[in-house]
Amino acid sequence: MNGNLKLAIQRKGRLSDKSLELLKACGLEIDTYSNKLLLSAKNFKLDILLLRDDDIPEYVQDGVADIGIVGQDVIAEDRAEVTEIKKLGFGKCKLMIGIPEREELASIKDLEGKTIATSFPNILGDYLTENEVKAKIIELSGSVEIAPSLGVANYICDLVSTGTTLKLNQLKKSFTVFESQAALISRNNINGDEAKQKLLTNLLSRIDSVLSAKKSNYLMMNVPSAKLEKVVEIIPSLKSPTVLPLAEEGMVAVHAVIPNETFWNIVDDLKLAGASGILLLPIENMIA
Repeated sequence: MNGNLKLAIQRKGRLSDKSLELLKACGLEIDTYSNKLLLSAKNFKLDILLLRDDDIPEYVQDGVADIGIVGQDVIAEDRAEVTEIKKLGFGKCKLMIGIPEREELASIKDLEGKTIATSFPNILGDYLTENEVKAKIIELSGSVEIAPSLGVANYICDLVSTGTTLKLNQLKKSFTVFESQAALISRNNINGDEAKQKLLTNLLSRIDSVLSAKKSNYLMMNVPSAKLEKVVEIIPSLKSPTVLPLAEEGMVAVHAVIPNETFWNIVDDLKLAGASGILLLPIENMIA
């Protein structure tokens, strides 16, 4: 035992690259991971286990890993006894009912008596029970989309992002059963391990910094002093803008952190108010 915090992430798949990108954005130095099942950060007491996503909740539950990054759909389906610490904002998808393009479902009750193929029988079963619908669930480990065309099931329940795979199989989206994204989980008793909890607190601080930065941009502009009050009113700043005098008399520089989705809604108003030399820059990390 080296005392390192042990993190389990997906070895291959939709969350693998994003998980490593997040860790590197947190300032962790990690070598290439091809053909390896265990990595260590060079500048932080962290070991990284590369696993199948379905195995991650159980490894964390059993204490083989202290924490893990995995989809909420996997957590819910495996029903492992773990603690979800934080949603990470990537790997977003929906578990949806897929039906043949020629059919229409007016309400969830239209699923009554139907046969539904899925790789998520627990989540689907809970959904049907909550909505008081009795339907037959057929569990398939893969190729769920072809079940209706083969006559195996009336409908399917599967993860959907763009819906392209459904269209290729003459299916369309219907009801949303579960919404998922990547989440950071921990073993339930990690609070009792002071050393590991200290490492986790440090890592969470880094993750919060990266996630906050992704939601924001750094806005810079030059403004006539006489127009400053009007410009400040326009800026949806997270905190009060920074105002600095410029060498040119009667001009100031205004710096502010703004939500990244708002820039194009205000840029014309800023120009009309007298702002010039407007710059919008990405933020790598932001600590509140």
